[in-house]
Amino acid sequence: MSVSEPVHHFSLQPASNENLAILCGQFNENIKQVEKYFDTRIMHRGGDFTVFGSKSLTSRVEAVIQDLYAHAAESEVLDTSTVHVTLQHLSQNSNKGEELIVVRTPRIKVRLRNPRQQAYARNIITNDINFAIGPAGTGKTYLAVACAIEALEKEEISKIVLVRPAVEAGERLGFLPGDLEQKVDPYLRPLYDALYEMLGFERVDRLLERHVIEIAPLAYMRGRTLNEAMVILDEAQNTTEEQMRMFLTRIGCDSRAIITGDVTQTDLPRSQRSGLKHAIEVLKSIPEIKFNYFQTSDVVRHPLVQKIVEAYQKTDKKESDKNAADD
Repeated sequence: MSVSEPVHHFSLQPASNENLAILCGQFNENIKQVEKYFDTRIMHRGGDFTVFGSKSLTSRVEAVIQDLYAHAAESEVLDTSTVHVTLQHLSQNSNKGEELIVVRTPRIKVRLRNPRQQAYARNIITNDINFAIGPAGTGKTYLAVACAIEALEKEEISKIVLVRPAVEAGERLGFLPGDLEQKVDPYLRPLYDALYEMLGFERVDRLLERHVIEIAPLAYMRGRTLNEAMVILDEAQNTTEEQMRMFLTRIGCDSRAIITGDVTQTDLPRSQRSGLKHAIEVLKSIPEIKFNYFQTSDVVRHPLVQKIVEAYQKTDKKESDKNAADD
């Protein structure tokens, strides 16, 4: 990379020292993250930026920084994961000028950055049953909860039901003390985390008390009919065929269902077939049911998560090919 002379200049408008500080992050960490991603050098004096590097990259660097600056105007913090998501979206072959969908919850605005997340959100709005299938960290559950909260705020639904199968992830936890809520709480904690971030602790507790939001293990869905609700089944790869059929037939009038899972991380006994895999085969011919598939390039957690998922997928493929050759 040659940095002998400035390649590209641009300014951030409207000028705001507060938003600029959020953009740059502590010790300029966000700008350094952009520099590393594009292999460029970025210097700035206030809101005036100069980018050194390949001419093919400098305009993309500006697009990322302008987008992050707009995000900084809406938020009190800009963390590394948000920067990572922005870098992913604007470095992919997405249409320039494409309007980004924003899911609005009381405490945060969830910006859907990549094309698959946007298609997923559109399908949730327009279809009653959606499947979201893909590796960990792609935002399947998080976006589902955000869309459910937005629908509740708009009074499109009167209830949110969050469901998970209580299956141990390769461990034997033994007897868990306490009442029902305390026993299933460890399995449902990720759903609580998303709710608290979007609604706040006090409001979540009030809505839980009024049963406007309900969090329950899958086994307690049998016999129910859920009307005017958004029902989210998380970790669906750990359902049995019978459980998946039971869940899908709980959907009542004016209700929507979102089923999320990663078929590569099934915690069921080896002899038991995943209800999610079975549902994909059985329901794929029904046009009103949408299947949203995510890839490793859509991972929005720590950048290393994407590399970890890819490494495991390569190993799984090698083992699968070896087993096929042995057979």
